[in-house]
Amino acid sequence: MAEMRIPFFKPSIDDSDIEAVAESLRSGWLTSGPNVKELERELAEYCGATYVNAVNSATAALHLALCAWDIGPGDEVIAPVYTFSATANVVIHTGATPVLVDVRDSDANIDPEAIERAITPRTKVIIPVDFAGEPCQMDAILDIAQRHRLKVLTDAAHSVGSDYRGKPVGSMGDATAFSFYATKNMTTGEGGALATNDQALSDRARVLTLHGITKDGWNRYAAGGTWRYDIAEFGFKDNLTDLAASLGRRQLKRLDGFNERRAQVVQRYFANLRDEEHVILPGFDEANHRAWHLFMIRIKNEQSPVQRDEVIDQLAARGIQTSVHFIPLHYFTAYQKLERWQKGDFPVAERIFEGAISLPLFPDMTDDEVDEVCHALREILHPA
Repeated sequence: MAEMRIPFFKPSIDDSDIEAVAESLRSGWLTSGPNVKELERELAEYCGATYVNAVNSATAALHLALCAWDIGPGDEVIAPVYTFSATANVVIHTGATPVLVDVRDSDANIDPEAIERAITPRTKVIIPVDFAGEPCQMDAILDIAQRHRLKVLTDAAHSVGSDYRGKPVGSMGDATAFSFYATKNMTTGEGGALATNDQALSDRARVLTLHGITKDGWNRYAAGGTWRYDIAEFGFKDNLTDLAASLGRRQLKRLDGFNERRAQVVQRYFANLRDEEHVILPGFDEANHRAWHLFMIRIKNEQSPVQRDEVIDQLAARGIQTSVHFIPLHYFTAYQKLERWQKGDFPVAERIFEGAISLPLFPDMTDDEVDEVCHALREILHPA
């Protein structure tokens, strides 16, 4: 195995990030505390939401929203088949039924027409997923939701910092889930947030976040707090630590810069690969501002002399790390056991997957590294 010279992703951590975490350690607040509260306030201002609940993952944010809406057995939730498993797993965990639909070939985002066809009297929620940072077609989705009286819970794990037609992701629909996982555009190591303009949703999600306790740890141990608390309902353990939030606050301040550099890397990829005959480049809507989380190309397997899997292997042999986003959910064993879908049910997602490769993309990536990836890709696709 060749030495990895160009990683798929490398987090952008500087001395100010390290000092912020060190200050949190010195403060004595290790679990949820003042940094969590400030991160929630700053993120709400950034994304245009009235309320933000910081939690330990985007998965938790999605799950908490569904639980706060009392989604459960007998209910159906529509989600794209082309997404990370967490999007639909949380539906399973509530006891509700995930209804998977196909995506658009242009951007791998959920197809509004497929949503419309999938609605039944049992449908309660739509979960659009902003694939690779590209916002979904929210005007059409919100129109569908309004006509059918459905909730819209956006999975924005890839799209913190994106705008849809001038509106920040996080300000639209009923709720939005963000991810701050290590590979995301900003990170808390592990973490996420639920953004909403609905106070009732935010309040109930906050109770569910910490065991169903009516007063969280921050309030209990603050000046004027009390040791008395009640368990209002059976909740979970989804809170974010102050250590993580201290890093997140610093990362949020640098997020626009991170996203600007990502866009520059993407522009260089486009310039290098625009005329590559064996590759389909990612589509995007120029009316949106996209925070590029992934740069996914597609190998034209039907005409390329080298197939997708071999391209990945040959790039790895040259020390270039890549990934594949995503394996369609109905290909997984757990979903096959539900006996509801089979190969061929989602032709667009399946076609995208067969050629998909996510190339390295991170803010500290140099122009020379981008050029090296592209040069290697061209050599592999045009063997002598």
